[in-house]
Amino acid sequence: MTRLDYSDFLKDLYGSRVQKLNVNAGFSCPNRDGKLGVGGCVYCNNASFTPAFSLGNNSVTQQLLDAKQFYSGKYRDVKYVAYFQSFTGTYAPVATLRSLYNEALAVPDVVGLVISTRPDCLDDEVLSLLEEINQHHKVIVEIGVESAHDRTLRLINRCHTWQCAQDAIWRVDGRGILVGAHLILGLPGETEDDMMATASEIAKLPLSTVKFHQLQVIKGTRLAQQWSRGELDIISCTPSEYASLCHRILTQLPPHITVERMVSTAPAHLLLHPKWGLKPEQFRKLFDTIL
Repeated sequence: MTRLDYSDFLKDLYGSRVQKLNVNAGFSCPNRDGKLGVGGCVYCNNASFTPAFSLGNNSVTQQLLDAKQFYSGKYRDVKYVAYFQSFTGTYAPVATLRSLYNEALAVPDVVGLVISTRPDCLDDEVLSLLEEINQHHKVIVEIGVESAHDRTLRLINRCHTWQCAQDAIWRVDGRGILVGAHLILGLPGETEDDMMATASEIAKLPLSTVKFHQLQVIKGTRLAQQWSRGELDIISCTPSEYASLCHRILTQLPPHITVERMVSTAPAHLLLHPKWGLKPEQFRKLFDTIL
């Protein structure tokens, strides 16, 4: 069975307990600014997963200091990893990326980087920078894959193909950098067989981590508009049914891949569907019961 304890994975990697600290570096995306498309992914509203300390215009340093203060009472003897999550974490000139990444690593007790990005924003120059940093601070690159089906990727306005995602994962791994994949279960038009097929394809790639979550309809997104008009077929399921699906997905993955998460929560004032009202730890208990 695939390993489920992501905290242990990070502890093994960094040699101590590690807390990820979200950073908003002010990046954009090539499917927002017109380079590849406009409007972004149909489901995306960054405010739904960005902590309050990352929503303003503070510097990377100040965001990390504020985040450290937020988590200061949670653990003892903890180190930190700067998590460049908002939008596309490699979508800037390399000189800008170098400055921002080094700024994060200069904050006391920040021991590494986790960088969330798109498969089409990892050219050789960016990979060379990440490879360089990885020599002295461990880097994990999280690549938004979402689905292995091109028809789905077109429908949700990802502006890249499944082949592009595969190529990016192999290229990151080829630089000796740990790579993870992000998936969404329940995307419009996809059946359970489609999701299982994506998991089967993911299992063939040199991944260290994977994280996935249920599709959420968030206010302020194109998906919310399409859903409210009844234009898209979105599967509805109970938390128990979703937990069972997660178990079936995990049976497709090899044991060396660590699962970071299986469910996501959005602020109640933004979430339209599904309104499960479950915190991640509550879902984990439900999943363990089913398992």
